[in-house]
Amino acid sequence: MSRFWKIVLLVVAVLVVAFIGMRMLGGGKPKGEAGKPAAAAGRGGGEERNAGPVPVTVVEAARQDVPVYASALGTVAAMNTVTVSPQVGGQLISLNFKEGQEVKKGDLLAQIDPRTLQASYDEAAAAKRQNQAQLATARSNFQRSNSPEYRQYVAKTDLDTQRNQVAQYESAVAANEASMRAAQVQLQYTRVTAPISGIAGIRAVDAGNVVSAGTALVTLTQIHPIHVVFNLPERQLPDVRQAQQAGPVTIAALDRNDSHVLTDGGRLDVVDNQISSDSGTFRARAVFDNADNLLWPGQFVNVRMQLRTIAGGVVIPTQAVMRGPDGEYVYIVKPDSTVAMQTVKSGVEVGDSNVQITEGLKGGERVVSEGQFRLKPGSKVTALKPGETPAPPTDAELKAAAQQQGGGGRRGGGPR
Repeated sequence: MSRFWKIVLLVVAVLVVAFIGMRMLGGGKPKGEAGKPAAAAGRGGGEERNAGPVPVTVVEAARQDVPVYASALGTVAAMNTVTVSPQVGGQLISLNFKEGQEVKKGDLLAQIDPRTLQASYDEAAAAKRQNQAQLATARSNFQRSNSPEYRQYVAKTDLDTQRNQVAQYESAVAANEASMRAAQVQLQYTRVTAPISGIAGIRAVDAGNVVSAGTALVTLTQIHPIHVVFNLPERQLPDVRQAQQAGPVTIAALDRNDSHVLTDGGRLDVVDNQISSDSGTFRARAVFDNADNLLWPGQFVNVRMQLRTIAGGVVIPTQAVMRGPDGEYVYIVKPDSTVAMQTVKSGVEVGDSNVQITEGLKGGERVVSEGQFRLKPGSKVTALKPGETPAPPTDAELKAAAQQQGGGGRRGGGPR
């Protein structure tokens, strides 16, 4: 093949490729009736179909008293914790409690062999009786020698000696009495009793062992009443102090997991006298009667302390409040069933699903709580109650929608 025909074939191939490309780029764009693209016509038809009222959930802003709380994570602590130890040594004869049992103050917990200390007491008692007998003899001798009929026959030195002997035996008897009291105290220590009312823990020693003074037997923890210790940010200290001055501050203890109220009968007991410079918090302590034993030492709880009450606060659902570039806002439903955007300022949380509004909203105004993402100022809405669903379309509405869809298809254009 000559060079000329090669050039001709190359030119023809280029023209064919260019023609096919133009067909692919220009032939796939159908036009509408007025020469508009089909996508534009389809959008116009969709806007016409969505021009009806938007179904939304509407609630009225309610006025109610709003409690203001301070919340923190707290730790339950026993009011008193005592490690029971004997004050004398000896063989442990018996343990008179069950582990985990609630004991009362003065209950017998353990018994130590008392025989050695009983012997010491008996010895002191015998010595006292001996000295009492000698004291009686010395008194008789002194009284007889000091009588008028015998005084002239007794030397003065002998009389002084007898007087001093009486005083000596009186001191001996007093010393014996003190020894008896000391031995009796030691003998009483062989009965180990509960110093407080509380729950007995796991015993640290078994019966039969020889114990000494200071050996730990068991730990008692007082849980009626009981303390809860928690930390709060220093910015809340003025509010806490103000609440203290106003009267008793009530506190509730909530479960750590699901915020279920365990007990709500607590009272603020004390606020610590300094703020931690490391964490910027201050420590406070609440006291609970704990009659139902719902709080246990070492348990973690959520503490909810009521600081004050806002009278007649405006309350709406939390999801009704939207956030935009200019701050928080809500959609208000007007009497003509259109919506308007209203700037608001939220305050404290009310329960788990509501919030108090401090500015921008009045009680009784209707706000959109669900479906507001489809709205814009001036949109017409169909107001629904919470939990209510839109009514199904009527036959006439379905027929009108079908006609609109059919007309939109003809306007959109297409191959005939």
